Amino acid sequence: MALQKLADFYPNYQEEIFAGDDIKGFDVYAGDSDEKVGTVYDALVDDTGRFRYLVIDTGIWIFGKKVLLPIGSARFDYGARRVYATGLRSKAQAEQLPAYNELESVDYDREEQVRGVYRNQETAAVSTATPASYDRSSYSYDMDRPLYDTNEQQHQNLKLYEERLIANKQRAKTGEVAVGKRVETETARASVPIEKERVVIDRVTPVEAGRVVSVGDADFQSGEVARIEVYEETADIHKEAFVREEVNVRKEVVRSTVEGEETLRREELDVKTDGTAVVDNKNPKI
Repeated sequence: MALQKLADFYPNYQEEIFAGDDIKGFDVYAGDSDEKVGTVYDALVDDTGRFRYLVIDTGIWIFGKKVLLPIGSARFDYGARRVYATGLRSKAQAEQLPAYNELESVDYDREEQVRGVYRNQETAAVSTATPASYDRSSYSYDMDRPLYDTNEQQHQNLKLYEERLIANKQRAKTGEVAVGKRVETETARASVPIEKERVVIDRVTPVEAGRVVSVGDADFQSGEVARIEVYEETADIHKEAFVREEVNVRKEVVRSTVEGEETLRREELDVKTDGTAVVDNKNPKI
């Protein structure tokens, strides 16, 4: 049954157990008296997380000696920030207790020394365990209920839970869009009307054919007689590049609201009293 410091077992013990408070630093008084014997230095829990001991720094009461106080021998007054060590009633008793050293583990033998001191006190509750009825392998804290049972001292820590609806959002990549260009080809046809000039020579028989002309009227000559320039059009079909359209690539956010509905549970404390018992209903502690 290994014992651990409170903060080692419960790193967030102030929030988990004491609702933001802390028992470290509480003043410790002997029995139900106003004699201050020290302050709460730490607490030790077993491997299941149950409180077993308070570590009491006795300060000047016994020159700074630290001793262990079983949790069942302590009564808490959270309003006054006090602990009444009902099982620790005298300086002589504290002097009998072995000194606590936080650098050393609290083993079974050390616990037996501590239990022996508290069992032997006349004002301590009678334990059902005796040295002859158990050994290292068979011992259980249930054998010393007066020392460790917090129910009888109204020290049990009862946690009330509630469910809350937490709405968060996560950003996840759902895909990507790649915008590029590709070249497509097609065969285009264009037609251009063209003109060609040609020379037409018409040879006809004149009306005066066969008429005799005088020698002076006849103009005989050789060489070029007439000149006519001939033109033709040729087709000029070629391709040129033009801007067809412009593409802008951007992102825009489309917002929507997703609603969810859950049934939430919450625990409430039911306090039942019998007779004239008075209950001071504060936040639960140990």
